[in-house]
Amino acid sequence: MIDSHCHLEDDRFAGEVDQALKRMKAVNVTRCILAGSDEATSLRIAKLTEQYENVYGVVGVHPHEASTFTESIFERMDEWLSMPRIVGVGEIGLDYYYDHSPRDAQRKALVAQLDYAYRKKAPAVFHVRDAHGEFTDMLRARKNYLPQGVMHCYTGSLESVKIYLDLGLYISFSGSVTFKNAKNLQAVARFVPIDRLLIETDSPYMAPVPVRGKRNEPAYVRFVAEKVAELRGMPADELAARAAENTARLFNLN
Repeated sequence: MIDSHCHLEDDRFAGEVDQALKRMKAVNVTRCILAGSDEATSLRIAKLTEQYENVYGVVGVHPHEASTFTESIFERMDEWLSMPRIVGVGEIGLDYYYDHSPRDAQRKALVAQLDYAYRKKAPAVFHVRDAHGEFTDMLRARKNYLPQGVMHCYTGSLESVKIYLDLGLYISFSGSVTFKNAKNLQAVARFVPIDRLLIETDSPYMAPVPVRGKRNEPAYVRFVAEKVAELRGMPADELAARAAENTARLFNLN
């Protein structure tokens, strides 16, 4: 298994990264990909990929932090993307649920980073909440020069996921797909083609059933695999292996 999106750089893992990675390995989660939120977290991720051979990362500015975005970060991102285990740009997108940054700032940061990822031929990791209509319009307007990418922690509708699939994107499911009230999302998990499906924890957030309410961590991606496999009527180990293949293909992992 591969946890395609997590945040071991988060302060909630301070002093515990070694232990979290050991627990991950013990349940056959062989690799994980950390996602940046701003320059500081991206730098921490870059350092963790140098320290641990099974840790990969993507770097960028999250919509929550878009008000801090300037294009000067691309100089640092050039350096990070030259590192062997920095494998993409992210997480980037729009978040109109929290609106931690003004929407104009979110749009500006997204467009600049989309262009950058396309120029660098780097896959992008997208965070979208309560903004799928505008986001899909933006992507369709530039469909001929989009980077490859993944809709991380997908919680949108079936109608939106069809648009993302038509644009060639991958879809990643997190612990939210295990929740009892997630019937619409579970229908999406049944619908997404097996060759476009990824699994993740988004840890330390979104802990899946049966550990909901605890701090999430990469080892718990197995519960996401089990639930999605159950929904699709297939063995969990097969689902996990196919999702790992997809993750490796998208991010060009060895």
